[in-house]
Amino acid sequence: MSDFYKKILDNNKEWVESNLAKDPNYFKDLSNGQNPPLLWIGCSDSRVPANEITGTRAGEVFVHRNIANLVIHTDMNMLSVLDYAVNALKVKHVLVCGHYGCGGVKAAMGNESIGVIDNWIRNIKDVYRVHNEELSAIEDEDKKFNRMVELNVIEQVYNLAKTSIVQNAWNNGQELYLHGWVYGLNSGYVTDLNVNFSNNNELDSMFKLNF
Repeated sequence: MSDFYKKILDNNKEWVESNLAKDPNYFKDLSNGQNPPLLWIGCSDSRVPANEITGTRAGEVFVHRNIANLVIHTDMNMLSVLDYAVNALKVKHVLVCGHYGCGGVKAAMGNESIGVIDNWIRNIKDVYRVHNEELSAIEDEDKKFNRMVELNVIEQVYNLAKTSIVQNAWNNGQELYLHGWVYGLNSGYVTDLNVNFSNNNELDSMFKLNF
């Protein structure tokens, strides 16, 4: 058994004992069900833990993660999570959180083939294409990279608003808010990109669904 593997087993025991010391019913209460107010759609990057960043407890955040926090309309994994969160758990907030220094976004800005992920990050290249004029005007590569991260989050929030799942919830009068953040790995702080939806009024008419 490797030292690392043994360490994470020991960490689990310590974590259980620590929580039980604070609240003897901690795990009993968790096992009774979940009622999270938030669905977090974030990057799979190991440095971006949803609960720690938001200061929330277990049971307060429903989480979906993938490379570069993408919302793709043909991704049945993401759609299943979204559908369950909105229609079964009745979350009130869906948050897309990207992070500066995202490797997926960086790879999409280049042309080097990495492997299967090339097909996934192709979706990010479309973000670059849509915002090409703004990005091409940024000469500093670091600033361009940071802006690309932000624009990617903004586009994913718009993608959320375009889904039939979200629009159907709004059509039924369900309280549901969409948000976009970027997390700073070097600071710990999040930047609210002020891209917020509570209905489909701001969408182009071609994306508004009739039910």
